[in-house]
Parts: sequence; C-alpha cells; structure tokens
Amino acid sequence: MALLTSDKNSEKVQEAERIAREAGAAASKRASESYWAVSWRIFRKNKLGVVCLGIVALLVLVALLAPVIAPYDPYAQDLVNRLAAPGAGHVLGTDELGRDILSRIIYGCRISLSVGVISQAIALLIGFFSGVVAGYFGGRVDAVISFVIQVFSSFPFLLFAIVIMFVLGPGLINLYVALGLLMWTTTARLVRGDVMRLKGSEYIQSCMLSGGSSWRIITKHLLPNCVSTLIVTSTLGIPNAIMSEASLSFLGLGVNPPTASWGAMISSSQAYIQVVPLYSIATGIAIIITVMAFNLLGDALRDALDPKMRS
Repeated sequence: MALLTSDKNSEKVQEAERIAREAGAAASKRASESYWAVSWRIFRKNKLGVVCLGIVALLVLVALLAPVIAPYDPYAQDLVNRLAAPGAGHVLGTDELGRDILSRIIYGCRISLSVGVISQAIALLIGFFSGVVAGYFGGRVDAVISFVIQVFSSFPFLLFAIVIMFVLGPGLINLYVALGLLMWTTTARLVRGDVMRLKGSEYIQSCMLSGGSSWRIITKHLLPNCVSTLIVTSTLGIPNAIMSEASLSFLGLGVNPPTASWGAMISSSQAYIQVVPLYSIATGIAIIITVMAFNLLGDALRDALDPKMRS
C-alpha cells in the first residue's frame, strides 16, 4: 500500500513539473513575442475592431474600383429621368439632374477617403516634426510651439476651416491643405509627450552623450517609438476629416461641382427629400458607416497598441 501511495505521489509530482514547464515555456514565448505580435494578438480578440477593419478595407476597395463598380457614369445627366424613384434601372433613383445616385455615392466614397487620408498625412507630417522639436529641444522652442498649438486649438475647428476655405476658395486641393493645417495639433501634443518621456530614458541619454546627432536620434530612435501613437491618431483623425469635408461641401465651401461629394449631395437633396428620400438617407448612411468604422477601428487600435490600455 505504501509503495502504491509513493507511486501516485511520484506521478503527481511529475505532472506538476510538466505543467510548470509548459507554463514556463508559454510565459517565455509571450515574453519573446515582439511588440507588434502582441498588439496584433490583442487586436484580433476585439471582434468589433476586426469587423470595422473589414468595413474600412471594403470602403477602400469601393473607392479604388469605383469605375468598375459604379453602374453609371456619375456625371452623365438624363433630364428626362430626373428625380426618378428607385427601381430596376436605378437602384437608389436619380437626382435633380438625372444622375444615378448610387454611382455618385460610390464616387463620393473616393472623394471622402482621399480627403481623410491626404489631409491626415499632412497633419501627421506637421504634427510629428513640431511635436518632436518641442519635446526634444525644450526651453524656448517648446514654449513657442506649445503657444502655437494653443492658438490653433482655441478656435472652433469648423469655423476656422470655413475661414480658411473662404480665403483659399473651394476645391479639392485647397480642402486637403486647409484640413491638414488644422488637424496637426492633436498629433503634436501626443508626440511631444512621448518624446519628453523617451528623452529621459537611458538609451536616448547614452546616444546624446556619445555625440549622436539630433537628426539621427529623432529618426532612428524617437520615430520608431512614436509609430503606435501616429497610427492611432491618424485612424481617429480620418473620420474627423471626412465629417469636416462633408460639412464644408454642404455649405458650398468644399469640392467644386459637379464632383461627387457626400456633403454636396446631402445639401442638394434637401429640396427633394419628400420626392426621393433615399437621395439624402442613403448618402447619410454612407457617411455614418464610414465615420463609425474608422472611429471604432481607432479605439480598437488604441487598446491594442497602448501598453497602458492592455489588461
């Protein structure tokens, strides 16, 4: 009996050792995972974020393949069939000039995404370098840049955008520039905070003491550590740019007609909402889906990329 009990205890000890080894191997594997591998694993667990990533990818495909997907030329007028009800010929009907509404919504996706991406790229470029310069050099340089950031942030965004577009004039290029010049402050503040935190780390201090140039330190050490911040801010900034473009186009200060723009389409559809309600409803739904997808995707990326948000 004692021998049988001893064998059972030995088996339990071996089983415990095996479990411990497996747990240690799993912990070692997790520790050896790269930052991006861990972030991707966390992101995949967020089902809503994955769905929004799929929606964003689908919107990008729609924008790229607009000439193939659109059933009609979005600028071809058919005054005989103006304000036609939805039917087999036109799924969402036609507008006041007989243009196919679905085709214009598809091409409007291209305009909205281009405005969001290009204006945010301009904002990231300005915001990153101003934030790095302010956080890295500090002193008077930081004070001047911080003051400029406060000045830009103190004005109501849409009102400031209206003033700039009124000065520059309507047009797609002017819209890129205006929104890019107005959206850089958030990126600058976040990058400045990251750089000030990183500047005190040992490896940055050793690079500075060893005579490393400021440009090399910024590009080789600070920029890679700010990538996650730039990804999150750009993902959350794109829907803001899309909403701003829609608002400015609604007011007649966005893209020039007859360019298909969601904001301009909603503005034009007001007078015909009772005749062809899908004219404004479908366009509004397109804006809502796009903005919500980018916002929720940005939240999911923030949870995955920010170590403080990880559980």
